[in-house]
Amino acid sequence: MRISKNLIGLAAVGILVAGCGSSSGDDSARTSASAGSAGKAPSEEAKAPEPGADLAVPVTGPQADVVASSSDPKLKVLPKPANGASFTEKVEHKLQEDLLGRLKVPGKTSANCPDGVTQKASAVSICNVTYEGATVPYEIEISEKYKPGSFLTFYNSTPKQGLLVAKNAYDRLWTSYKGRTDISKLSCEELPAAKAVDEETETGFHCQYWGKYAGEDGKGGFVKLGIKVNRHNVDFFEVR
Repeated sequence: MRISKNLIGLAAVGILVAGCGSSSGDDSARTSASAGSAGKAPSEEAKAPEPGADLAVPVTGPQADVVASSSDPKLKVLPKPANGASFTEKVEHKLQEDLLGRLKVPGKTSANCPDGVTQKASAVSICNVTYEGATVPYEIEISEKYKPGSFLTFYNSTPKQGLLVAKNAYDRLWTSYKGRTDISKLSCEELPAAKAVDEETETGFHCQYWGKYAGEDGKGGFVKLGIKVNRHNVDFFEVR
């Protein structure tokens, strides 16, 4: 069984207004490890596991720090760039809010485009966005239709890696299995507060659940889950 819940927007399409401190656009604008919040496991009828068999972090409910919407005020980066800020500064600010919006977990961010953002048609620049100490490179590509002096600058911003965030992963695990009456005892290894990882690649971290019918004898057993991060979300898959 493979569970995939669509976390982590498509390449963000940004629009910046020349000469303005704030930015607007249709960006698909999207961090310390924590145990799940108190609550009942998905099923109290499922067979209880052997004592001591749980992983380090029990996941017993949704994570309090994970917000429901990418537009939540907690995900805004303040202060906004001043009216006279450069185009590069505006992009750096927008990238931070993009990353926060995709994760939906407030955290400390910063951004830096070491060579600036080249404001020319089809120009490609690289920026680095840091979230709780983990850095994700972004590729910024200016629209091929850009013309010098344009009031609006359209661009694509594409993260080149995914970001594994403990609170987000714990929350997604709960969301994925909370409705299953045959599953209980969700738990994970202690995941990193934030770690940049390659997308669609095994991270080497694991979670598990107790399945009522998972054992070979039909009496129940633990099911080990691997973790991958894709552009939209955290993806859990069974490890055989």
